[in-house]
Parts: sequence; structure tokens; C-alpha cells
Amino acid sequence: EHVAAAVRICAAARTPVVARGAGTGLSGAANAVDGCVVVSFERMNRILRVDTAESTATVQPGVVNDHLRARAAEDGLWYPPDPASSPWSTIGGNVATNAGGLCCVKYGVTRDYVLGLEAVVGSGDVVRLGRTTAKGVTGYDLCGLLVGSEGTLGLVTEVTVRLRPLRREPEHTVVGYFDSLTDAGAAVAAVAAAGIVPSALELIDRFCLRAVDEWKNMGLAAEGEVLLLGRSDLPGEAGRAEARAIQEHFEAAGAGYAVRSTDAEEADALFAARRLAYPALERLGPLLTEDVCVPRARVPEMLARIEEAARRFETRIGNIAHAGDGNLHPLFIVPADDPEAKKRAQAAFEVIVDDAIALGGTVTGEHGVGLLKRRGAAAELGPRVIEMHRAVKNALDPLGIFNPGKVFT
Repeated sequence: EHVAAAVRICAAARTPVVARGAGTGLSGAANAVDGCVVVSFERMNRILRVDTAESTATVQPGVVNDHLRARAAEDGLWYPPDPASSPWSTIGGNVATNAGGLCCVKYGVTRDYVLGLEAVVGSGDVVRLGRTTAKGVTGYDLCGLLVGSEGTLGLVTEVTVRLRPLRREPEHTVVGYFDSLTDAGAAVAAVAAAGIVPSALELIDRFCLRAVDEWKNMGLAAEGEVLLLGRSDLPGEAGRAEARAIQEHFEAAGAGYAVRSTDAEEADALFAARRLAYPALERLGPLLTEDVCVPRARVPEMLARIEEAARRFETRIGNIAHAGDGNLHPLFIVPADDPEAKKRAQAAFEVIVDDAIALGGTVTGEHGVGLLKRRGAAAELGPRVIEMHRAVKNALDPLGIFNPGKVFT
């Protein structure tokens, strides 16, 4: 009711409205604009119910991702979407950006789990979209439309998500060190070509590993230039066989060192290091973060193009990636007091966006368009499709008050 009242007042005054969750987004979608009202969902943080019979949870948008996962686990259930920011990011923000994460290579992204939601639209009316049943095909998928809309179509005030049975058996982890990004990319392509769907397949380069080492003293950067972390969550012998196959593809692609971990704590520490890579680099200076996604077979070529952009523009790029689904996150470290370095990094950023499109990819796999990717999104979609987006925007937000200046507006 508070959100609806705020939107009605802003609509009457033609005042922009920007929704904000935890502020962990990396594309600028939740940034305030001049003269706007910011609606913070920080205190709408209740888990309203977990329905074990239907395997669903209904939550307010300010619920932190990991808090939902922990609550679901109490009933033997699991919420799979797991962005690296899961200890801090909120379900509302995850819905706004259609967030992914480490295990989405096998289990999908936020949109795959949102069954229904409540939202306030541009008129100030409260609507319920989607369903709470296992099946339902009535009308257009307006619920799916709001997922990933980055606060431009409405303000989400409640979300119902599907849950899965909690995984109880230990996962099988494979560690591979490579001498180059392209060799690691070849291993990723080989795993995909073999039809293997790991529960995670993550890439971290030496630059990022060293930053984590210097921060947390984990001793990760000693074995090679690039680390690949693969996981299988198949039970028993099937999981061991899948892990062996992943290891064999790592070795065939040129891994200098590849091993299946037998220590669950060690394996968990390696994945924790992957999640720490972004904040570890942020300690070194301001970061500009990419989020391109390419077909898995094109991962080696895309990684080579990223290296070429770093050389061409004389900028330092660290690389982390959800490599198993082709979602790459080049990280540009830009000295705060060097405007020329900032210009070079921004130029490299745009070249990488164009390279991803040229390879049949997309300009954002999970972070969203926000402010950073508006040019790239327009280039990817083309004028006619942009017109279609704007027609939808005008239908749900006729006054244009929701998050203006973002995405396509």
C-alpha cells in the first residue's frame, strides 16, 4: 500500500521513480536520477511463506538471496539462482536483472524460478501476475516480462518462486590450471561439445587469483595462469564418472595440472575464492565490469579478443566467468587519478561489447542493461525490436516515470 501510494503521488506530479534493493547491481540500473523519488525495499524483507507441498516460497523483494536459500533448506528445499552477490543481493534486485550465478549453467536463471509476482504499475494500481500453480498458460507471460525489466515497467512488491529438492550428496569438484585463457576456453568448449552439463564451470585468471591471495592469503595463484573449476552434482558413481570426463577434457585441452578434489572443504574454498574475486579486485582501485555472453563454442575466441583489447588499449583486464554457459566478466581496473586510462578502458569496454555481438552473443548475460549497456543493447536488438520494447513500456508506464534514462528509455 505504501509503494502504491508513492507511485500515485509521483504519477500525479510527473516525478520519476527509481526502485532500489541492496544496491549491488553492476550496470547502474538502480542509480538515482535528478529529481527522482527512490523507493527503497530494504525493510520489505519478510519471507511470507514456504509451501512444502507445492515447493514454492513467497517473499517480499527485500529478502536477501542467501536468507531465502537458508530458510528453504530448513524444509529440505533449495532455491538455485546464486549470483556471486547472494550474501547481500535481494530477491527483488535479482528479479529486476534476471540474475544468474554459478550454478545457472545447469539450473537456469531467476526467470526460470519466478512463478508469480505482485507489482505496482504506472497508474499506481496493484496487480498480480503469473500463478502459484505448477502449470498455467492463461494469457501473455506478463510475469516473465517484468523479470529482467530493471524497474522500468513497475515496482515488484512480492515474489513467488519455485523451489527444488535440496541436494544432499557432496558434489565432485575438478580443478584445472592452464597456461593461457584460450586453452582454458578450449576446455570449456570441449566439455560443452561432449554434452556434459556440469553444476558449475567457473574461470578465474591469475590476476584475479593473485588479488584474492593478497587479500585472504589462500595460495591459489601458484599453479598456472588460469584456473577452471568444474563440478558435478550427479549422485554416486554417475557423479564420479562425470567428474572424470571433465578432468579428461581439461587435460586434453592443455591443462598443466588437473585433479579431482577429494577434500570438500578445499573445494568449497576454491569456489569461495571465485565469489571473492570482484571485491578483491575492487580493493585495488575502481572497477569497470563487463558481462557479455557468447555461445560456448565461441568462448576461446571471445577470450582471445578480450586479451587483444587489453593489449590494443593498454588497459589491465582481469577475467572471471561463468564459463560453462559462455557468460564472461572481464574486469577493468581503472586508476582513480588517471583520466586517460579511464578513456582507454571505456573504449576497450565498447569493443568487447561489439565483439560479443559479432560472435553471436549478447551484451549482458545477467547484470542487465542499466546505464552501461544502452548503446550495446540497441546495437544487438535493432530499431524495430527497440520500438517493440518501447511500446510495452508505454503500455505499462504511460507517463514514463519508472527508472527513466535506463535500458531503452
